[in-house]
Amino acid sequence: MPDRIEQAKRALRADLRERRQNLSEAARAEAALGVQAQLDALVARAGATSLSCFLSTTTEPGTREFVEGAVSRGVRVLLPISRDDGLLDWVVASPGGDIAEGLFGLPEPVGEVLGPIAVNDVDLLVIPAAAVDRSGMRLGWGRGFFDKTIGSMERCPPVYAVIFDSEFIDDVPRDVHDQPVSGIVTPTQTITFTSAIR
Repeated sequence: MPDRIEQAKRALRADLRERRQNLSEAARAEAALGVQAQLDALVARAGATSLSCFLSTTTEPGTREFVEGAVSRGVRVLLPISRDDGLLDWVVASPGGDIAEGLFGLPEPVGEVLGPIAVNDVDLLVIPAAAVDRSGMRLGWGRGFFDKTIGSMERCPPVYAVIFDSEFIDDVPRDVHDQPVSGIVTPTQTITFTSAIR
């Protein structure tokens, strides 16, 4: 059975990756502005003073403008660094902070590295996703970093996945280790799932 689930995940990821790669620069820029506005409003509603967020790649809905703005307003933002053991380390974002290429070619912050438990103090987790379904189940990109992080937290704060509007779908293939999210942020809306409120 797991093989069938994994095959369905791979096929869906390939389709979503191709769609993202076909987006125009103008569409990406517009999406980044929308995501920034939605995340700013979410942080204000949640009263979050500390959060984690990922640095978007060129094909993901843009989060970098949001991170810069949040840091400039005094919000403590932790940015992830991938480790070989499947866990995430964290760096506190700084204004105009340097970015390097990390594992798998992902953009990662440069700075003092904090261990995996540093994320236990945040009020909000903002994570990447390939897609999220209407029940709040998230499809990641297959490496499991964020599923492990969420699953290991003693007191997990609300978790919001950032996706494009077209990636909010009816159903995603799921496995036992997959973690649901509390809500999604797209360029045009923020949705909180009552079934997944943590």
